[in-house]
Amino acid sequence: MKMTYDPRYPSIEDLRKKAQKKIPGFAFDYLDGGCNEEINLRKNTDEIRQIEFKPRYIQPYSGAHLQTTVFGQTYEAPFGIAPVGLQGLIWPDAPRILAKAAYEHHIPFVLSTVSTATIEEIAEITEGEAWFQLYHPAEEQLRNQLLKRAADAGYKVLVILADVPTFGYRNKEIENGLSIPPRMTWRNVRQIMARPSWGIHTLLHGQPKFKTMLPYIPKGLNMHHLGLFMNSTFDGRLHEDRLKMLRDIWKDKLVIKGIAHEADVEKCIQIGLDGIIVSNHGGRQLDAGPSAIKTLQYLAPICKKRITIMMDSGLRSGPDIARALACGAEFVFLGRSFMYGVAALGKRGGTHTITILKRQLQQVIEQIGCEYVYQLPDFVLK
Repeated sequence: MKMTYDPRYPSIEDLRKKAQKKIPGFAFDYLDGGCNEEINLRKNTDEIRQIEFKPRYIQPYSGAHLQTTVFGQTYEAPFGIAPVGLQGLIWPDAPRILAKAAYEHHIPFVLSTVSTATIEEIAEITEGEAWFQLYHPAEEQLRNQLLKRAADAGYKVLVILADVPTFGYRNKEIENGLSIPPRMTWRNVRQIMARPSWGIHTLLHGQPKFKTMLPYIPKGLNMHHLGLFMNSTFDGRLHEDRLKMLRDIWKDKLVIKGIAHEADVEKCIQIGLDGIIVSNHGGRQLDAGPSAIKTLQYLAPICKKRITIMMDSGLRSGPDIARALACGAEFVFLGRSFMYGVAALGKRGGTHTITILKRQLQQVIEQIGCEYVYQLPDFVLK
């Protein structure tokens, strides 16, 4: 796959700055912000960048290999695109753009239940290679319907979200009137008028909607009552019985995202889950908690050879990906980074972001003398 690249934006931070200039303030705040004082949002990236490598220069070297196998599937790089809710609010058609880029570069795209594309649309784009993240519904009937749709569409990996037992307290979203769904205030309208490109594209594609959920939403609800419906539809607090039921229903790979405690890891292993994704929801749920990299360093030895361990939250570059893999992650996911890319460059954003991350990651592992990404723990400076 040819990797197209725009030299004006050589880093994720460059894409972030461009995105901030291109989309309305309320959309950027939704993407960029965390909860409470945003302490953990900052810690996620700051603390991962404390990890350092010790390069080996005087040794035989056959070249760098990024391919990584997870759950029997070999991907062209050890990272994928994390699930993000309301992607179409950030940039119209964002989930389809990113799913297409992921498929073309042969990395996984994870669709959120509350994204703005349907289970079936993303399955068609990715020929069944996408993963599906489930926000656990309060009602078993709805849960079963969503799981059946995912299975029928060909999804092989189901990700169940653990770290949203309650919605985070996000100051910027409250100020902007961004509930579920977003509420347009005069302040927000003025921000849209200041970003005509976003406004025109949104007008052409239509108001972002929770498309996977449309068959279950009563007709004729106003914005307020739609928000109440969505809030009452999902019950994110998990327990053993729910996980056991999911394990019984879902016949393919089952992954849980947001695990942070060793006792929860042990329960997941006992129930027969296939993987965990260490995550703190990008710093959007609990400010008074550890960074994702700290949790990864703690849990990786517990998980080793017992359950596949992955990570998201705080990764913004190829060196960050290398650091996470060096700390024990077998695979990683990035969310904001890809959304910055799409917001900045539209249809070109997904491929451009993948190209940045691949090039940066390859440079790091070549520089330190590592040949395969699974060898990165051997190069950590301790």
